[in-house]
Formats: sequence, structure tokens, C-alpha cells
Amino acid sequence: MSSSDRPQGRDTYERILSEIRTGLLAPGDRLTETDIAARLGISRTPVREAMRQLESDGLITHTPRSGTTIRRLDYSEISELYEMRAVLESTAARFAARAASDVEVEEIMDVHEAMCKAKDTLELFQLNQQFHQCLLDASRNRFLLSAAHSIEKTLLILGPSTLNESARPAQANAEHATIVSAIQSRNPAEAEEAMRAHIESAHRARLRQLRQYNTGTTN
Repeated sequence: MSSSDRPQGRDTYERILSEIRTGLLAPGDRLTETDIAARLGISRTPVREAMRQLESDGLITHTPRSGTTIRRLDYSEISELYEMRAVLESTAARFAARAASDVEVEEIMDVHEAMCKAKDTLELFQLNQQFHQCLLDASRNRFLLSAAHSIEKTLLILGPSTLNESARPAQANAEHATIVSAIQSRNPAEAEEAMRAHIESAHRARLRQLRQYNTGTTN
């Protein structure tokens, strides 16, 4: 692969990730280099590079006769991922309450306030990601940050955010407020407990969303 193909390969990887995140590509969907290249108007070389990275991330899988497909997660895998997310992000909240600078605390507060005022689901989703990223950054632990990003990337397979639920945004904002308050107060134990409760609530919302999807029901 030439050096000129590498940026395009990375761009292709990000575009496929975005389609997984938004649900345009769903678990079980079949992927072929030819189809993706034609759809994106690019050569197969960057597509091949992107698919290698997606397979390395555990987001796609190759099986005989079925070809390459978006990986499916079963309920036990989803629960394991959320359990790990609870461990990592609650620890990050503890570290942030202890080590975040005043500027970092203000940034977390600002993002939380913006999320409370968000008018649409896309804005809410983006601000929610920013909130969690700010908190992870404020933990000041690069190894924790790397592990959390790995978990978050795998969760992309699940598709649309649980914030699509009518009651979830207000609930998430209230949970975030408790986390912010604990960090402002420099109370590591309360910050850890509040974040764990938030992730467990998100886990319940995700399982509820999946049950509704599998049975064809809506809110």
C-alpha cells in the first residue's frame, strides 16, 4: 500500500465506523470490498485496509461461506462490556474528582449544561460522548483511557444510542448532574458511586432497547 492510500484507508475506516454507530450497518450485515468501494467511490485498497482494522477491533468477523459480516453481540457479551465500562468509568470519575484541574471541572460542567439544553437527539448524543470523554481525560490515566476507548468502540456494534428513548435523556442528565456535583465537591467515593449507577442505568436501557428491537415493539 502506498503512503497516499493510508489517509484514505483511515477515512474509509471512520466512514464505516460512522455507519455502524448510526445503525446504517447493522449486526449480521454482509460487507464486501467491491460493494463498499463502489458505494464510497474509491478503490478497493483503502477498503481492504479499513476492513483489516475493523477486524482487528473485533467489529467485523470473517466466516467460511458467510463472508465478512458485522459482528453480533449476545446478551452475555453486552453485559460483560457494560460491567467493564462500569469498572473503568467509575474509576475514572474517582480519579477525576481527585486530580482534575479547575479548568477541566468547568469544562465538564459546561458540557453537562449544554446537554441539558440540547434540542435534538444527534446533538444530545454528541454532547454525551463529549461529557464522558472530558471525564476520562480528567482522570489523567492513559492506560485507563485506552481500555475505555476499546470498550466504547466495541459497543458501537449495538447501533443507535439509548438516548433515542423518550425518557432516557432526562434520566441521563439527572445522573450526570450527580456525577458533576461529586467532582465539584472533590469527593472521589461519591463520584465513583454516581458513575457506576449511571453506567448500570445505561446498561438497563440498552437491554430494554434490544428487547424492544427483537420483539418489534416501540416505546
